Amino acid sequence: MSCSYKLLIKNAKQVVLVCNNAEKYLTKSGMQNLCVIENGSVVIDRNGLIRAVGPTDAISRQHPDTSFDKVIDATGMCVLPGLVDAHTHPVWAGDRVHEFAMKLAGATYMEVHQAGGGIHFTVEHTRAAAASQLMSSLSSRLARMQRAGTTLVECKSGYGLELETELKMLEVIDKARELLPINISSTYCGAHAVPKGKTVAEATTDILQVQLPALREKIAAGTLSVDNIDVFCEHGVFDINSTRQILQSGKDMGLNINFHGDELHPMNSAQLGAELGALAISHLEEVTDEGITAMAKSKTAAVLLPTTAYILRLPQPRARDMLEAGVIVALGSDFNPNAYCCSMPIVMHLACVNMKMSMSEALAAATINAAYALGRSHTHGSLEVDKHGDLLIINASRWEHLIYQLGGHQELIRYVIIKGNIVHQNDTVSSL
Repeated sequence: MSCSYKLLIKNAKQVVLVCNNAEKYLTKSGMQNLCVIENGSVVIDRNGLIRAVGPTDAISRQHPDTSFDKVIDATGMCVLPGLVDAHTHPVWAGDRVHEFAMKLAGATYMEVHQAGGGIHFTVEHTRAAAASQLMSSLSSRLARMQRAGTTLVECKSGYGLELETELKMLEVIDKARELLPINISSTYCGAHAVPKGKTVAEATTDILQVQLPALREKIAAGTLSVDNIDVFCEHGVFDINSTRQILQSGKDMGLNINFHGDELHPMNSAQLGAELGALAISHLEEVTDEGITAMAKSKTAAVLLPTTAYILRLPQPRARDMLEAGVIVALGSDFNPNAYCCSMPIVMHLACVNMKMSMSEALAAATINAAYALGRSHTHGSLEVDKHGDLLIINASRWEHLIYQLGGHQELIRYVIIKGNIVHQNDTVSSL
């Protein structure tokens, strides 16, 4: 009996599955030994799910009479899973390019923040922006990420710091999830900073007694979808006790804990996250040995952000120590007005050069482990049967070129595919 499927990709020089035994994440040697098929093909069904992946000859034998809506001959090219960006702040208004000059002149992150810039500058402009304006800019930013190979992205609120604007941001993210092809994990980050004129205690009370109850009501009514809760746990922002209260309240609502920790100072955020059963903690430039041990034991993912350390001239996150301890290491772009990077290929390159990760480790961190950090590794992050047909096809004979060629992804990426649909096609790719 003949079948009809959506897409066949055939004759690829390499198909990088990443893993092939339904692993939820990879650590240690698993990140060094990725599953790669030479001369492979991929079949995607009408539901946008991977129906088969394997050597081209085997796929041809399995589907002799199958018809396809679209066939891509990937001869000489490589197929990889769609990239997963596990940490972004893409909903905001206002331009902070002037702050880059301040940082180049030596101003620290907190000095810019205390001078009225940073998060508070963006909060002022985001509060004043219409939802339609935020949706337009978000759509543009997500399209840029998609063209760079990202097919699943975490999107945070956090530039409102009060109920009305936080809800406006989350509703814009929800609308983007509905209208755009890119997959989105939504994060409430109302504790991104302490609002001007409030103390930490007052801000914490507002989140616990006003913002989270309103969020819970909308989620229960089915009018809003939120996946994660985030807090910026840092000196001068939210202390460890306030962070604990907010994260626990979010967890009690069914949200995954995925928060900023140990970025500028060792706050023992890693230990707190492990204790609370956090799915992920981001930044970790100042994590302690005890924090690394705790995260490895609790299977809390470390979402490392090499762009932030690079732009702010911070110490690099201790990726090698985490990897050797068995921590689940993931990557994110930290796209925001302070770290304006839409490209996960550049993030992977920086992770290799500055954090001493191998290319295999970086790809695993930007696919299966980043998906794990978002609670999506059962559907995303690798090319396995029944997972989403989200993938890239690059015009190179080895997959490593996606990382090796700094800033070269625009010329390398031939196709970006989400659930079997071509969402980006570049017919002007360059040869090596």
